[in-house]
Amino acid sequence: MALLSVLTPVLAVVLCLVIGFMLVRSRETETTSTPPRKTEGPKKADFRPWVDQDLQDDTEITAKEEEDGDWADSHEEEDLLHVPYSPPRYPEETMLQRSKDLYTLMNQRRSVRFISPEPVPREVIDDVIRTAGTAPSGAHTEPWTFVVVSDPDTKHQIRQIVEEEEEVNYRQRMGDKWVNDLAKLKTNWIKDYLDVAPYLVLVFKQTYGILPKDKKRTHYYNEISVSISCGILLAALQNVGLVTVTSTPLNCGPQLRILLKRPANEKLLILLPVGYPASDATVPDLKRKPLDDIMVHI
Repeated sequence: MALLSVLTPVLAVVLCLVIGFMLVRSRETETTSTPPRKTEGPKKADFRPWVDQDLQDDTEITAKEEEDGDWADSHEEEDLLHVPYSPPRYPEETMLQRSKDLYTLMNQRRSVRFISPEPVPREVIDDVIRTAGTAPSGAHTEPWTFVVVSDPDTKHQIRQIVEEEEEVNYRQRMGDKWVNDLAKLKTNWIKDYLDVAPYLVLVFKQTYGILPKDKKRTHYYNEISVSISCGILLAALQNVGLVTVTSTPLNCGPQLRILLKRPANEKLLILLPVGYPASDATVPDLKRKPLDDIMVHI
């Protein structure tokens, strides 16, 4: 009995050590056998419903894209000739007057949702598009395609696609805050102007170029380049007395690309109904920020 009383504490210690060892081994096994957790999706605070999923195209070429296509080598292009450049230089008084005149003209530009069906000369639209095509672009790749639609049936199909998606946007995707911010502008998912305007201009960005022999060309900063061309396009429309509203129909890009038979490298950036303002057109009485609020002079 004396021997048993001495051994009992020892046996208890050994038993505890064995149990502890078994627990450690069990945890190690679970750690190695459990697959890694999937990366969590964007947090609610990071969710940005206004970012069209069809526009998620990086300028950088991914490894998969590099493997999937035959990309052109920039060294394959011929040397570019450089020529003298001497634009007109105006006296300071003329410069000041021209700057004021252009500001006065552009300050009258408004987003107009009430557009007249009155025909617009096709030559005017051609020149406006040519003007937009003078925009600068990354490595002069000119990554833009302007699809001009005047066919009534095609315009109506575009309207059906846009309104169907826009109703979902307003009711589900955009959220209360965004919808409330738009309420003062009295805008909704009904887009009558898509049928009424004599022209619809759909601006696509080319995420890469397609060269002869199916080679691909990198289009650097394609979205920024096309956005600049859109700004020039708006100025050109204002210059000839036409109006538009900058429409960015969320998640309509793929359907419209297929409808208009555009290739897979093109993604819709903006949709512009173009025409004269309707005789009863109205616009919100908005004010623009003063110069001190938008410029910092250092």
